Amino acid sequence: MNKTEYWLSGPVEAVPALLQPVAHALLQAKAEIEEAMNDFPENLLWTKPAGVASVAFHLQHIPGVLDRLFTYAKGEQLSQAQLDYLSKEGKDNPAIKLQELLDHLSKETDRAIEYLKQIKDDSLLQPRGVGRKQLPSNVLGLLFHSAEHAQRHTGQLLVTAKVLKEGYR
Repeated sequence: MNKTEYWLSGPVEAVPALLQPVAHALLQAKAEIEEAMNDFPENLLWTKPAGVASVAFHLQHIPGVLDRLFTYAKGEQLSQAQLDYLSKEGKDNPAIKLQELLDHLSKETDRAIEYLKQIKDDSLLQPRGVGRKQLPSNVLGLLFHSAEHAQRHTGQLLVTAKVLKEGYR
């Protein structure tokens, strides 16, 4: 992996300047996860050391959050398929393999970056409602939160993966 972090690697092509931090954070999360999962044992994917969330949960949750928050940023409500996906996040399912989870994360990250390229600066402060209660936010808030939330879960995933690979007591 290139050890230069994305935020120090220059702008992501075609992403507006104000949204570069979002793109950098999402790409950094994707790269760190891919590196950590490079030699991760498949049989530990659903393990919850000390009761914390499994690696599989984080690999499901990060792309799910991106999909949901970007949906709200577009001014749309969640579809039944998105709600169904949410209800399955973190539920042990050994039939789901690591590569499937990584492919889904990659696809959703790429989709998010493509969406960022379409956003105009003058839309960033447009109000957006979140969830059934339509809690107040705006386009920028949703995009920023997607990046910060992805980073938070990436950190948790990295620690959990390391603990599992090294063995815990």
